[in-house]
Amino acid sequence: MDAAKEGKLGPLKTAREEAADCTRCDLYKNATQTVFGEGGAKASVVFVGEQPGDREDIEGRPFVGPAGRLFDTILEETGIDRKKTYVTNAVKHFKFQSRGKRRIHSKPNAGEIRACRWWLGQELTMIQPDLAVALGATAVRALTGKALAVNTLRGSVVESAEGVPVFITVHPSSLLRIPDREARHTARERFAEDMRKVKTMMRKG
Repeated sequence: MDAAKEGKLGPLKTAREEAADCTRCDLYKNATQTVFGEGGAKASVVFVGEQPGDREDIEGRPFVGPAGRLFDTILEETGIDRKKTYVTNAVKHFKFQSRGKRRIHSKPNAGEIRACRWWLGQELTMIQPDLAVALGATAVRALTGKALAVNTLRGSVVESAEGVPVFITVHPSSLLRIPDREARHTARERFAEDMRKVKTMMRKG
């Protein structure tokens, strides 16, 4: 194990506590709380999603809603131990529109992504992973600073501002939005194959 990664929990814990009071953009005004990243302080892979959803906003933890449960299932199927990874989002506050009693997800804009990029940079710098996985377009933009086409670059590796290799794929929530059962199954299998590729890139031991 890389000695430089020992003792990283302290700095991450401090960053999480500081992020709890973040006002770098206006999203904090309506969100319940900041949802910081979670996982191994010495993780070899960091998964980056878009933003917390309704469930994550309530619980204060990333990837605990329907998409997160699907994500966990696929990681288990492909042999990736989530306890040895770190999961976070490009934007740490839930952005939504109210429709009656429901809160409907709204996509973060470029300014909100830039404002929250500082926190993501802190996570990557402290963890120093071998690989970051961009789950969807917002994560790609946050990690690379560019609006890149996910479907075109899916499965390829680019580089983050910190020099971390970035594997590009879709967000697991996209699988849940496919109405056709057969098409959804096919998309799920393709995402699982992406995760198998990620596993081969993770540090051994």
